[in-house]
Amino acid sequence: MNLISNYIIKKDNDYINKLKIRRNRFKHICNIKQGRDIKMPTIKDVAAKAGVSTATVSRVLNGEKVKEETKEKVLKTIKLLGYRPNQIARSLKTQKTHTVGFVVPDYGQFFMQIAKVVEDVLNGYGYSLVVCYSDENPDREKARIRMLMEKQVDGILVVPTSDEDNYLMELNKRGIPVILIDRMVKDIQSDCVLVDNVNGAYQAVEHLITKGYQRIGIINGRQEVTTGEERYRGYLRVLEDYNLQIDRDIVRFGDFSTESGYTLMKELMSLPNPPDAIFVANAYMTIGAMLAIDEMKIKVPDDVAIVSFDDTELTRLSNPPLTAVVQPVREMGEAAANLLYKRICGDTSDYPKMYRLKTKLLVRTSTDPGWRMNLTKMEGTQK
Repeated sequence: MNLISNYIIKKDNDYINKLKIRRNRFKHICNIKQGRDIKMPTIKDVAAKAGVSTATVSRVLNGEKVKEETKEKVLKTIKLLGYRPNQIARSLKTQKTHTVGFVVPDYGQFFMQIAKVVEDVLNGYGYSLVVCYSDENPDREKARIRMLMEKQVDGILVVPTSDEDNYLMELNKRGIPVILIDRMVKDIQSDCVLVDNVNGAYQAVEHLITKGYQRIGIINGRQEVTTGEERYRGYLRVLEDYNLQIDRDIVRFGDFSTESGYTLMKELMSLPNPPDAIFVANAYMTIGAMLAIDEMKIKVPDDVAIVSFDDTELTRLSNPPLTAVVQPVREMGEAAANLLYKRICGDTSDYPKMYRLKTKLLVRTSTDPGWRMNLTKMEGTQK
């Protein structure tokens, strides 16, 4: 009973705090509209409300070591009062801009979900995030990183577009911490946050095999990118483990784009002996592949079963919904942001650190050969 009471009290307190935050914001907006002089909360106000010294508040804002309990209390008070530190004065004092850059290959759902998590974590440390994209172009990637260096960001997160390591060496020379996300650069030591692409692909194709599919094709991305190379390795390994023939006629490589997924699916399904199942190695290529399937009037899973590496709105809303490899987006973002913050604070005790996070397979009807038959039976029963 005490546990239930404590839970209710905690929920009530959380609700009251949210109301206070909204009330403070509303009062602030009203003051602006009515032209009143506005007294912004100061670091002294935060310290007094939290019951700590101004030095402690400063240490929390600057990312210095503080007891976790104290840090949480200060951050809650900052949020409650709506305190905003003077970034210019803070930068002059700490020699830091309290800004982090994030270079992504595109603004798609997967990378923007990671960016949101990263931003949420870094905001808690008093840092802001600048996101820019490389369009899978190594030259554009270098230009974006150069721009971030000129803006004197305190750290950079990168989804690399190639195996070139010159920019990593330049960042290391300048003492700017960098974390690689989703992909790694071979033959160089660097902090990385990755997923287990090999086993993710292995599980996807193994699922197709256990469902009775034998002629399994693949639509994959560039092999110069580690995600493409690792997912292909998982595909080959499971076929070898189950003693299935590797037919190069049903292996296709694209560039992770919607266009390549569309073109390669058309190629595969136009073969005299097309595959009875296809593993598509990312979300964009899955979109293109499904467009081609719809255009060709091909039925899933009757004519071909589909598994996607990435779970998106498309995979959930497709007819039928697609079986998909789910990547741990939240864990990726949290691990990358916390590790970068640790490096910015000067802690390199575990450098280079590599996270290799597990995926999971979410099974839906795109790989169930009896799905349409069962659906027909259900419709017949309802009539």
